Amino acid sequence: MKKAITMMLITAMATTLLAGCSSKTTAPVASTDTKKVSIGCTIYKFDDTFMTGVRNAISAAATEAKSSVEIVDSQNSSATQNDKIDLFITKKVNALEINPVDSAAAGAIVTKAQAAKIPVVFFNRMPAAADMAKWDKLYYVGAKPEQSGIMQGKILAEYWKAHPEADKNKDGVMDYVMLTGEPGHPDAIARTKSSIEEIVKEGIKVNVIASDTGMWDRVKAQDKLQSILAANGDKIEAVLANNDDMALGAISALQAKGYFKGDKFMPVVGVDATAPGIAALADGTLLGTVLNDAKNQGIATFKISQLLAEGKVPTTENVGYTLTDSKYVWIDYKPITKANMADAK
Repeated sequence: MKKAITMMLITAMATTLLAGCSSKTTAPVASTDTKKVSIGCTIYKFDDTFMTGVRNAISAAATEAKSSVEIVDSQNSSATQNDKIDLFITKKVNALEINPVDSAAAGAIVTKAQAAKIPVVFFNRMPAAADMAKWDKLYYVGAKPEQSGIMQGKILAEYWKAHPEADKNKDGVMDYVMLTGEPGHPDAIARTKSSIEEIVKEGIKVNVIASDTGMWDRVKAQDKLQSILAANGDKIEAVLANNDDMALGAISALQAKGYFKGDKFMPVVGVDATAPGIAALADGTLLGTVLNDAKNQGIATFKISQLLAEGKVPTTENVGYTLTDSKYVWIDYKPITKANMADAK
């Protein structure tokens, strides 16, 4: 009897072991759904305040997705950016995220990416429509610059109407200075044009005292406005800047002339709603700005590039942002003043 029981136990154990071995050989490979991909990202320059926000948002989105993106600084040089892109192609990355130094040079980037069969997500600086139409693996994430200009114009027009003292010489004309981004940049052109068109649309006459480029840079804008102030004294009644960094440079130049003390005020409006811009709103030196949503631009850029890297087709449903014409994601701007600056924070 004991021998029979022993034999039965041995048989049962052998069956269990065989079943265990069999299950190991037929188990599905779990890694199919978690394919490791590589994404290369190049920013036009790291020391741009707004682009730092976009870069941080891309990194945070990648971390949350337990993925990684290699982000490099193009140092505002097309040659450097091309070298970085060539290196990413040599590394055989699965997708590229590109914030072009020069949007007009995007066609050459598209040609080499297409030849290497590496999909591209351009962001913040939009290539020409003709370049975007060259391949079905090209996407763009950004905002419509004319929208930000319109919002700038509204902020300044509302202030002008509510503060008759802003018209220093009482001639019914807003005498303004415009500080623009780099010459030929689509955002600079659109913001400059649409902001003034909106002020005129609000029924306000305008006269440009001076318009000069600050190249998106705070120090350059400060130097430019110092020269304009030296030449035009108290003729200036308002300052519009294509971004917050230049608006802050303008404020520094104005402070050196005694503005923002007592009743001596100059309305200055920027774009981006950067952290330093919000701080200037809080202390009353910046009249208004326009939220250029760095966080959502970064998240959308990463989500699309991740899907492309995995060989998937981005859609409104799997990206979580509306895709226009199957390749554009537009992130809306929002006007920000001291009254609603918490929205930007």
